Amino acid sequence: SKREARVLLSLIVAASAIGPVLSGLLPHAVGPLSVLKLLFTNLEAVNPETLRTLCENPAKFRECQSARLQLRAGAGGIFMAILPSVLLLILSDGLRRGRRFAWVATLILQSFVAVISLTLVLGVFDLHPLGSFQLDHPQGFQPPAHGHPLPVVIPLLLPLLMVILLALTRGLFTVAAPPKTYSRIFGVLAALGVALSVVYVLLGRLLAKEFTPAPGLEALVADVPDRFLPLGYTLDLAPAFFPEGLFATILYEGVGMIFWTVAGILVLRSFIRPAHRPQAEDSDRAKAILQASGGSTMSWMTLWEGNRYWFSSTGRSYVAYRVHFDVALALGPPVGPADEMASALDEFTHYAAENQWSPCFYSVTEELRALTAARGWHSLQVAQETILDLDSLTFAGKKFQDIRTAQNRARKEGIRPLWITYADAPLALVDQVNAISEEWVADKHMPEMGFTLGGLDEMAPSEVRCLLAVDETNTVHAVASWMPVYEEGRIVGWTLDFMRRRGSGFRASIEYIIAAAALDLKKEGYRFISLSGAPLARVEDLDPEATQEEADGASVLSRLLDRMGGLLEPIYGFKSLLKFKSKFQPRYVPLYMVYPDVAALPRIANAVGRAYLPDVSLRQGMALIGRLVKRPGQEEAPKAEAPRSEPAQTPAAQPPAAGMPDTSTPPAPPAPEQTPAKPAAPAEQ
Repeated sequence: SKREARVLLSLIVAASAIGPVLSGLLPHAVGPLSVLKLLFTNLEAVNPETLRTLCENPAKFRECQSARLQLRAGAGGIFMAILPSVLLLILSDGLRRGRRFAWVATLILQSFVAVISLTLVLGVFDLHPLGSFQLDHPQGFQPPAHGHPLPVVIPLLLPLLMVILLALTRGLFTVAAPPKTYSRIFGVLAALGVALSVVYVLLGRLLAKEFTPAPGLEALVADVPDRFLPLGYTLDLAPAFFPEGLFATILYEGVGMIFWTVAGILVLRSFIRPAHRPQAEDSDRAKAILQASGGSTMSWMTLWEGNRYWFSSTGRSYVAYRVHFDVALALGPPVGPADEMASALDEFTHYAAENQWSPCFYSVTEELRALTAARGWHSLQVAQETILDLDSLTFAGKKFQDIRTAQNRARKEGIRPLWITYADAPLALVDQVNAISEEWVADKHMPEMGFTLGGLDEMAPSEVRCLLAVDETNTVHAVASWMPVYEEGRIVGWTLDFMRRRGSGFRASIEYIIAAAALDLKKEGYRFISLSGAPLARVEDLDPEATQEEADGASVLSRLLDRMGGLLEPIYGFKSLLKFKSKFQPRYVPLYMVYPDVAALPRIANAVGRAYLPDVSLRQGMALIGRLVKRPGQEEAPKAEAPRSEPAQTPAAQPPAAGMPDTSTPPAPPAPEQTPAKPAAPAEQ
């Protein structure tokens, strides 16, 4: 998943920062990457006598230069010597959080180190493309006089590989800080740098006798840039003077240490601050309308990241939409007062036309379908939503035998339901939920999808409730998240979104937590719960009132959807999900996609696919095609699916391929013992 990829890359960057420091601190460090300490550290201390001996011999001019640099190896000198590693370590935390600034800063820093390393590589082979000009080698670097140079050259190429890795993973880092965050930081650092420079020059003049030789004003000013640069990368490789006294040493080393410590703290604080959402104000406005007026069972999804917002002329209704391939793809019907739905539809249609977009409303109920049909729009059923009416729900009778079995087994194994909010839950529980989610994604070999499919980020709002199945040792066996459904300012029901279980956990945990949630929410007085839709798994007659042209088109599209549902069943298990939800004896509500222009269907199909898979890579797309080609004859759910006691996958699972609509989360392939190829782990993952 994107979250796990960020964590892995941040760990790689952190390791590349810490490793050279450890290698530099250990006097006899050996290993394939120990050469990197020459790029990141310069920790060898030199006493004044050694310095004097070296500098008295003109033949040892370069050794004299290096030794003079090492004379600063106090606390401040060590800090400045490992400064690149310190900065990379700070930036790795920003990478973990997906921050764009951290990616840019890391790329710049690694590129600088890569240039230095390439210079050393060229020096090993006596290649100097820049003519007589070349960067001096760091202290301790000696090109191999004998033996093969590759043991030295190959580790030096690691910074270049890091630059390539960062360039390839640019799409992972899209989280921005609030506006003007870094302009303010740069302003503070610029003022601090000027202040420290002035202090250094003034105090340097007062403490001139503690330096050898005593510097003048011009020498102090010329030395200012070196105070802010890492040891080994200074502008003047032969320092003009050195501190001898205590106060002179503190001044000499403290300027850079103070500056970069403050810089590190400010940057780290910027990573910790909440991220900036470009549509945050519109999202807050939409949320207020939703909570006041209500909406459909899927309206909470309109508040998710990635949506744009259009507001009606009255300001009481809105449409959440995305634009792909010149299609304004709206999620659900307009949200707002019921008496404004028709006018909001007409206004949004006009707004889309002004922008040369084809409007399309996705996953809407019969009410909006009727309004659009009266305006000559076309429709296509894309899913069946499953609703449990709580007032009459008892789980009694033969038809609920599987549910009661799951409840009884849970009691015997000491498993209980636990309601939490994801953002405020104890870290021990959150870590387990994250691990369960990553386990599912890793086994799926496909990226997590969005649009109508929520993930961990969509569980964060305090209004979303999560139900865990935990045992006596507080081990989490399954998790399900529930989104609120509003009506006239109050919550009347809940919609299931994220649902995954631990691969090695309680097998019937999915049935158990859904049943537990239904009974708990019934006691709390709510009217219904929605188990979301079952995409590409429906049998519906054509609309008898449709025109022949529309009927023919719908027939073709319906057959195409049925065919695609069969092809995708081994991977996503759409029909298995519908079969699983039927255990709860739900009420089925058809969901439609409505659109005014039949000619726009190819673009609409692409828009739906892009909405679900905005970041799918070529490799992942080819992997999906390859898995389909390997199973060309599997049109139905695997025959061995029936014995399962939980869904093959969960509402957090992935939707169909490009153009294949979905309003919920399809199931995965059957259990490992039922298919020769390793499937995506079931609902657990």
